[in-house]
Amino acid sequence: METSLRELHDPVPARKVYVVLSRRSLPYAKPGLQSLLTNSLEPLDIVLLTDTTEDLKHLNETVSRFTNLERHRVQVVMSEELADSEASLFRGRPTLRAFRHGHPCWRKITDPLLVGAPGEELVILDPDLYFPNRFRFEQTPERGLLLMWQQPNCLVPPEVVTFAMANGIRLARHVDIGVAHWRSAPDLDWLEWMLGKLTGTTLPNVMHIEAIVWAAIAMREGGGYLNPRYWRCWRRTVMKRLMRKLGVDGGNCLRSEPWREIKCFHAGGEAKWWVVKLERRGFPGEPKEHSQAAAVIPFVELTSTRYAREQTCKRLLRGLDVYGILH
Repeated sequence: METSLRELHDPVPARKVYVVLSRRSLPYAKPGLQSLLTNSLEPLDIVLLTDTTEDLKHLNETVSRFTNLERHRVQVVMSEELADSEASLFRGRPTLRAFRHGHPCWRKITDPLLVGAPGEELVILDPDLYFPNRFRFEQTPERGLLLMWQQPNCLVPPEVVTFAMANGIRLARHVDIGVAHWRSAPDLDWLEWMLGKLTGTTLPNVMHIEAIVWAAIAMREGGGYLNPRYWRCWRRTVMKRLMRKLGVDGGNCLRSEPWREIKCFHAGGEAKWWVVKLERRGFPGEPKEHSQAAAVIPFVELTSTRYAREQTCKRLLRGLDVYGILH
């Protein structure tokens, strides 16, 4: 049997990484993916999950120009290539199959299951992540889920969140969907039941439904939050809104982030374009190595009372037009 150079130099198995990605996202995704390839201390086996032949062509061209591929493998897989796996694994589960063909972001939940071997780890990434230092991913638990932590949460639309909790679906608070660690052996019958409950009303075809589903899986399977000291999410605070209102450049708004103390930065919303600017200028400080495992924080359940209070606060702020003033 032929032994590859990678096998000779990397006796440690490659980490299994999945990214749902279209060619439209490449302008901000390319720097982040290159930072992943450059700074990972472990060999990676990355699958880019995409939709069309045009996506396939553009993504393969992009991959061919990446550097530091000696220790990593990157392949692009189109959604239609997984049709047979879908028909087999999701047989008898029509709601799960319909969910897969909803918003493209929802396939972050379904498609890694169709690629990964039973029980294999799934490290699932958003395309708007940046890895500024040498790092290792946390250990994927044998059972349960790891998600990024966000204050307060990204669970919207409110009507779907409220409907879920009223119908016996427990949800975790503080979830952010930038990074998820999972294993490809979930309870598919429960997933079918839970999605069936959610579709008691027609699900809006918006990306945020993904966060609600992850929050439900978290409370079902257990696990915890990736430590926000190392796995940091962008938060558009009042101070940062004020800085933008005063004309501060987006890239400069990000300079105060603790770039040299983190493993990963989730640049949600407009921040993904600012990271591109900052990356071109150079991040402040010298790169560090973060190979240590960070403590996992237990999931916190979202209650109906807490969610109602959060929504009341948001309505009050909108009524006062605070965000409009500081936009």
